[in-house]
Amino acid sequence: MRVNLKGKNVQITDGIKEYAEKRFQKLDKYFDKEFEVNATLSVEKDLHKIDVVLLFSGLVLKGEDKTRDMYTSIDNVIDKLERQIRKYKTRINRKGKQIDPKDEFIPTVEEDTLDIPDIVKTKRFAIKPMSKEEAVLQMGLLDHSFFVFLNADSDEVNVIYRRNDGQYGLIEPDFN
Repeated sequence: MRVNLKGKNVQITDGIKEYAEKRFQKLDKYFDKEFEVNATLSVEKDLHKIDVVLLFSGLVLKGEDKTRDMYTSIDNVIDKLERQIRKYKTRINRKGKQIDPKDEFIPTVEEDTLDIPDIVKTKRFAIKPMSKEEAVLQMGLLDHSFFVFLNADSDEVNVIYRRNDGQYGLIEPDFN
């Protein structure tokens, strides 16, 4: 496990660093192989915030928490990540599907530097082939309202989205 801590408006002390690394060790039991944790610690007014992105062989988990104490925020975000991991593993085991560890889905974010007022952020990420069901699962884990993926059945880029009625929709390209 690799833990990358970054401070924003806060100095990361040795005590916080050791505590965070120790708490993230708790997640080791869920993974067989190496995984990466990117955590950003920040202070906004009197709230201590932690944003975490956990990257593991095609799986991206995100967690965030704000409290008045950084140690409590770290504990809370670990609990959230554990729930997400258990939820994911339960669904995978129930469906009998496995993640292919050689597939990588690691998003990177590039801030747009052009003076175009409508576009505030550009995201680039590797698209891995997956079924519609896997795409819905990944979208739920990321807690997004839509998800772009490469449909393994049609070999085309598709978009899964959450409808207002709670169901899911699929957008497929039509080149006619």
